[in-house]
Amino acid sequence: MTALVKSYLHRGGEEPLLGATIPEHFAAIVEKFPDREAVVCLHQNRRLTYRAFSTEVDRIARGLLRLGFVKGDRVGVWSTDNVEWLLLQMATARIGAVLVNINPANRPRELAHAITRAEIQGLFTIPAFRSSDYVAMLIELLPGLKTGGTAIESADFPFLKRIVLYDPTAPEDTVAPHPGFTPWRDVLVAAEQVSEEELDAVTATLDTDEPINIQYTSGTTGFPKAVVLSHHNILNNAWFTARAMRFTEQDRLCVPVPFYHCFGMVLSNLLCFSVGACLVVPAEHFDPLAILKAVAAERCTALHGVPTMFIAELDHPEFASFDLTSLRTGIMAGAPCPPELMTRVIEDMHCREILIGYGQTEASPITHLTVADDTFERRIETVGRNLPHQEVKVADLKTGAALPIGEIGEPCFRGPHVMLGYYNDDEATRKTIDDARWLHSGDLGAMDADGYLRITGRLKEMIIRGGENIYPAEIEAYLFTNPKIAQAAVFGVADERFGEEIAAWVQLRDGETMTEEALREYCRSGIAHFKVPRYIRFVTEFPMTVTGKLQKFRMREMAEKMLESVDA
Repeated sequence: MTALVKSYLHRGGEEPLLGATIPEHFAAIVEKFPDREAVVCLHQNRRLTYRAFSTEVDRIARGLLRLGFVKGDRVGVWSTDNVEWLLLQMATARIGAVLVNINPANRPRELAHAITRAEIQGLFTIPAFRSSDYVAMLIELLPGLKTGGTAIESADFPFLKRIVLYDPTAPEDTVAPHPGFTPWRDVLVAAEQVSEEELDAVTATLDTDEPINIQYTSGTTGFPKAVVLSHHNILNNAWFTARAMRFTEQDRLCVPVPFYHCFGMVLSNLLCFSVGACLVVPAEHFDPLAILKAVAAERCTALHGVPTMFIAELDHPEFASFDLTSLRTGIMAGAPCPPELMTRVIEDMHCREILIGYGQTEASPITHLTVADDTFERRIETVGRNLPHQEVKVADLKTGAALPIGEIGEPCFRGPHVMLGYYNDDEATRKTIDDARWLHSGDLGAMDADGYLRITGRLKEMIIRGGENIYPAEIEAYLFTNPKIAQAAVFGVADERFGEEIAAWVQLRDGETMTEEALREYCRSGIAHFKVPRYIRFVTEFPMTVTGKLQKFRMREMAEKMLESVDA
C-alpha cells in the first residue's frame, strides 16, 4: 500500500521558546536598550525612551497595587489608542493582573456584556471619542456614578469595584466630572505609597503560564466569548513574529491598527517591546493621512494593517507627496490580499518584505506567516507556514484525522500559542479545543507539500469586513429586540473595498412597516457602527431546508446576483 503524505506539520524551530514572563522579558530589553525610543505617540506629542517608559509603567503598576488590584484581577481598558493604554498593558502585566481589551466602538449593551462576561473588577476609560460619550454610556449603566463614591456597588455588576477616568488630551491632575469616577491622578498619587521593592516582590511571584490577557471573540451564541491568554501565549507569539519579520531594535513600526485587537496589542505593541523596537502611534483611530505623515517623519521601517487600510493609504490624494522609502516590512492580515494591492504595497510603498499573516484570537493570534523570501505568488495565494514550535493539520470534517496534502479540510492548531480557554465557559472551550488539544479554526483550507496553507473558505459564518471580525448571530440577536421584527438573517456578501459587507434579510411582523434607514438607525443606537448592515431587504419568507433551517448560502447567492444587476 502506498503511504499518503498527511497534512500534518510541526516546526520545532532553531530557537527555543521564551520562558520568561512579560515583565521579566521587558526588564531585560529595558536594561539592554535604555536610551532607545520605545514609544512615539504623535497625536499626544509624547516620546518615551525605554528607560522613561519603564519608569512610567512601574508608576502605574504601583498605583494599581495601592488601589487594591492583585494578581489575577481583571482590569478592563475601554479606549482608543494612546500612551496610557500602553502603560496599562505593561503595568497590569507587571503585577499579574489580567488586562481585558474592550472595543472602543461598543455601545452600552455590548459594554455591559464585556464587563460581566470577564467579571471585570476595574475599568479604565477615556471621557469620549467622536460621537461616543463613554461617560454618558457608563452613567446609563451605572446611574450611581453621578452621585456615589468611587467604590462602586452594583447588583448588575457585582465584580466591578472601580472605574478610572483618564483624558489623553488633558493634564494628569484633571478632576473627574462625576464623584463616582476615580481620576487618573489618584492612581499616580497612590503609587507614591508603594515602593519599588514591594512591586518587584509581586512580579517575582508570577508564572509564565498564568493568564495575563482576555480578548473578546464571538461564536454562534450571539455574544462575544472571553479568550484567556497567558504570558507564554502572547509573548512567544510576538517574539517569533518579530523574528519572522527580521525585526530588531533598529526598527520603527507605524501602528494604525487598534490596540484593543490582538493585531495591535500583541503583533504591534508587544512585538516592538519584545525586541527593543520603537512603536510609532500616528493617531487615536485609523487616519490614512496621519499614517503617511508618521511613516515619512519618523522614518518608519514597518507598517501593519488590514488590506482596506493599505488601500486607503495608497489612494489618498496626497500619497505621492510623502517619502516612504524607509519602509521595508510589515504585516497585512485580516482578509485576502489581491495581487494588484500586493504589487502597489511592494512597489509604491517600498514594503518589499511585506508579510501575509493568518490566525485567530484563540491562537494568540498568529498561526501562519509568510516570510521575506517567499515568492509573490505565495504571498497572495497562501497565508504562509506555521510559526516555530506550533503544530498544524488540515482535518477531515467528520473524523478529525489529518487529511492528505492538498485536500481541503479544517485547519487545526496545537502548541504553546493555543489559549488557556474561554473565561468561565468550559462548554465553549471543549467545542473549540478537542481532547487532543487541537484548536479548531472553523475555516476551510489545504496544505501543500512545503507546509504552506491556503484558506479556501469558512465553516463558520463569521464576516470579515475590512479586517473586523463580525458575527451574524450577535447582530441577529440585537435585531430581534425590535418588536416589529419577526425574523432576521444576517450574512456577508462580497465587497470590492472591504472584502465583505453585511447584508440583512428581515421579516416584519404582520401589519408592521419599517424603512431601511429606520432599521439602520435602530442598529446604530445599539451596536457598533461597523456591525450596522449596509444592505437590507425586507422579505416575507426565507430560503429554507426541508427541516426548516435557513439557507444563508442561498440568500448570499441571491443577494450578490441582485447587487451585480444593480452595478451593471
